[in-house]
Parts: sequence; structure tokens; C-alpha cells
Amino acid sequence: MSKVLILPGLFGSNEGHWQRHWLQDHSDVRLVEQQDWDFPHVCDWMERLEAALEDAGDAYLVAHSLGCILAARLAGRPAARRVKGALLVAPCDIPATERLHAGHLSFGSMPTDALPFPSITVGSLNDVYMTLDRLTLFGRLWNSDVRNIGLAGHINIASGFGRWPSGYGFLDMLKARARHRRPRGFSTAIAASV
Repeated sequence: MSKVLILPGLFGSNEGHWQRHWLQDHSDVRLVEQQDWDFPHVCDWMERLEAALEDAGDAYLVAHSLGCILAARLAGRPAARRVKGALLVAPCDIPATERLHAGHLSFGSMPTDALPFPSITVGSLNDVYMTLDRLTLFGRLWNSDVRNIGLAGHINIASGFGRWPSGYGFLDMLKARARHRRPRGFSTAIAASV
């Protein structure tokens, strides 16, 4: 059975956050712990994620906010082959996050490469960290299935999301999509001849 790796965003996911509940609810869910949640550097965070993927063998990623940007940065990296799929919840837009938390980030620009693994991006109409237009744009660039859940803010404690049991439905949808995905290197010609 594939593990699930939790990727929190800036400042980590505090107690009561839906990601913390998911850690408590399931034995196959692991947190990718970062050394510095408050002043993240993309290289440090990526090193921790790649080590966690190496340890897991293969895994689903469940990311929130800046954790989504970290997951999207896996495109083109060897560790991406270990990702079965990614649930990207309320991704933050780097420019907006830098304005809201000046001096905290060292994450570069927004990743724009298509993800080599299935993904679902969940966002809302009123997230101060990413407008709906930008969510749609990056969903398209990442080749991700975008789901707008309405007036849900940043899908965190402040916007009323504690346990968030309906989030499990998105993870189940992602797992089903990954199970029905053709393996890499499986050509259409081969599929037609079977």
C-alpha cells in the first residue's frame, strides 16, 4: 500500500488543521518535517521531500499552501517518479504570499511545468493567497484537475476547516485516477494492439 506524505505550508500546519487530523486518522500518513517552517528555503524543503519519497518508495502527496508549490517543483526531478499522485489544496501564489509575509520566503518564482503525475488542485473563490484566475492558470499549466469549493478561504483553520472529512473524497478520487493511469512509456500503439 502506498504511503501518504503530508506537505504543510508556511508556518507548518498547527494542531487542529485538517492535515494534523489526517496524520492522526491514518497509520499510512506521514508528515514531511521541515527544519524551518517560518523562513522556508526551497532547496532545504526539497531535500527533505526527496528524502521522504526515497524512504517511502512511492507515495501520494497531500499538500497545503506553500506545500503545493513544493510538490509542483518536483516536475522534472528524478524523485517525481516516486509520486503516485498529488492532492494540492489551496496553493499559494508566491507574489501574494511574499506581500502577506514579507521576508519569510525564499522560494523563487511560481513553477509552471506540467506535473508528471496525476493531480487534483482544490481552491476557493475567496483565498487571499491565490485568486481564482491564478488558480485556474496554474491548474492548467500543471495539467491538474482544478476543483473550486466555493467560499472556503484558504481552506485552513482560520476559514473553518478543522478535520475536513470531505477532503478524503478528493484523495480517494486521486487514488482512483492513479490506478487507471497508463504506466509511463505505455504507448497508444501498444494499447490499440492489446
